Amino acid sequence: MAIRSTLRPIAGSGLMFATNGAIFAALLPWYPQLADRLGLGGLQFGLVVACFALGAVVSSALPAPLIRRFGARRVAVLGTVLIALAVAAAGWSTTGVVLAACILTVGFTDAIVDVAQNVAGLRVQQRARRPILGSMHALWSLGAAGSGAISTAVAAAGGDLRIHLAVTGLVCVGLVAVAGWVVGPVPEAPAEEDAGVHGLARWRRVAVIALPIVIIAIAGTVVEDVANNWAAISGVQLAGLDASVAGIAFTVVIASQCVGRFTGDLLIHRLGRGTVARIGGALVALGGIAIVLASEPALLMTGFVLAGYGCATLVPSAFSAAGSIPGLSEGAGVTVVSWLMRLGFLGTSPLIGGLSDAVDLRVGLAVLVVAGLVVVVLAPRLDPGAQRPPAAAPAL
Repeated sequence: MAIRSTLRPIAGSGLMFATNGAIFAALLPWYPQLADRLGLGGLQFGLVVACFALGAVVSSALPAPLIRRFGARRVAVLGTVLIALAVAAAGWSTTGVVLAACILTVGFTDAIVDVAQNVAGLRVQQRARRPILGSMHALWSLGAAGSGAISTAVAAAGGDLRIHLAVTGLVCVGLVAVAGWVVGPVPEAPAEEDAGVHGLARWRRVAVIALPIVIIAIAGTVVEDVANNWAAISGVQLAGLDASVAGIAFTVVIASQCVGRFTGDLLIHRLGRGTVARIGGALVALGGIAIVLASEPALLMTGFVLAGYGCATLVPSAFSAAGSIPGLSEGAGVTVVSWLMRLGFLGTSPLIGGLSDAVDLRVGLAVLVVAGLVVVVLAPRLDPGAQRPPAAAPAL
């Protein structure tokens, strides 16, 4: 009965994740054409797309109070509607500044929706008494991969960007409304869990535990940033793909990430979060090497498959670990890690774009290799015991 009673909220939560993944992904395969139409160089483009992370950082203080005031379900639904409007507006961009403003709005709202979805997912996971958060993120990847594939096909067929984004937005708004109804009321955290952390000493202790988790999450988002902003462009510049079909590179990354997330919960149950993350980091590093060396589509796509599959469990595992940080409620833990993760996200695209202009895009994409190796080193900090400071540790 317990399992049956959680099927509906699990399904509704999964549909929310899938819809969130689909909306922004509808825009990403059009990036090469937008960059060309607006005359954006590598660094300029990197700064424009970094506005997504900037918007997320600006809204960092909002998720927790909004969720307390309106509830996780309502915040996720209404936020998704705002994202759909901003993505549709991006299709009408006439300058890099206008495009940056639209992407900033998407990032601002998406950070709030992201926390709301993950808090709801964690609470449903607790009720189900089995790991489901990885599968929720898998559905996000599935929505993104499907939407990216459709956008690539529309672009290759010479479709209109503005019409496509408007239609996608309407469909996603309808789906998220259904998702909100299906998920039903989301259980609220007990009042004592929202007490927060007080005092410098306790914040130091939290920071020591949270920092490795944040770094692993950032490493996972480095792969997602490359997929979102640079996969299509790398297909054009490194592998000679036509701009109209280059979005297939984005779809390959997200599709392989989706497969990794659907299988990730089972692997984590058997091997543990740390071991699975270590294997994933090694795959990200190997994929980065293949991408850097690629001069034709097959090797480039192989690299993206490895990187996408390898990063699959990193962010869900980081959020799961964040929900167990002593001294923080699950909502506060997810918010802290999400904010710091996006703060790191802020520098990825400008770094890649700057290296692309100064040296070569291959050098910029070598950040994947570094990210993968960092995960290999820090992966044990994701294991449940690592969230509890040693009893013998001196007080801070």
